[in-house]
Amino acid sequence: MSDAPPSLDPVQLGAYFDLIEVTSLLRHAVEQQLRESGDLSYVQFQLLARLGDSPTGSHRMTDLADGVVYSRSGLTYQVGLLEKEGLVVRAPSPDDERSVTVTLTDAGRELLAKVLPGHVEVVSGLLFAPLSHDEVSALAGLLAPVREHMRATPPRSAASRRRKGGA
Repeated sequence: MSDAPPSLDPVQLGAYFDLIEVTSLLRHAVEQQLRESGDLSYVQFQLLARLGDSPTGSHRMTDLADGVVYSRSGLTYQVGLLEKEGLVVRAPSPDDERSVTVTLTDAGRELLAKVLPGHVEVVSGLLFAPLSHDEVSALAGLLAPVREHMRATPPRSAASRRRKGGA
């Protein structure tokens, strides 16, 4: 029996550091573009984009928190900022009185339409330009099972809340 701590082989370690560096560089460029073109943070853009992709333009707060992997309290704060700017509205969920639904406003759709072309340009130029179509397909095929593996254990934002009093 070995008590040696788990380790990564050189290829795994290199892949890990490459992934972290690529993610950091891409996120930095995207955040800069979003600030300059729409005065949005990265998470605010994620929220608007998820709402914009929804057929109804709405999501429950807990679903948004899980989708963007953000804490409930942090999401509440960010949605509050977006609501102050008139980009979203919050209302009690029609399906569950304990839930809050967030809906994209016309102003939110307009801002999303304004920042999206620059966002696509940054992502295309930095992430996809150096890759062939087959390499992009391979990358998507590699990342999908990793994402699913990580999503098999829900992020804290999606974990059940403990109720006061024990149950």
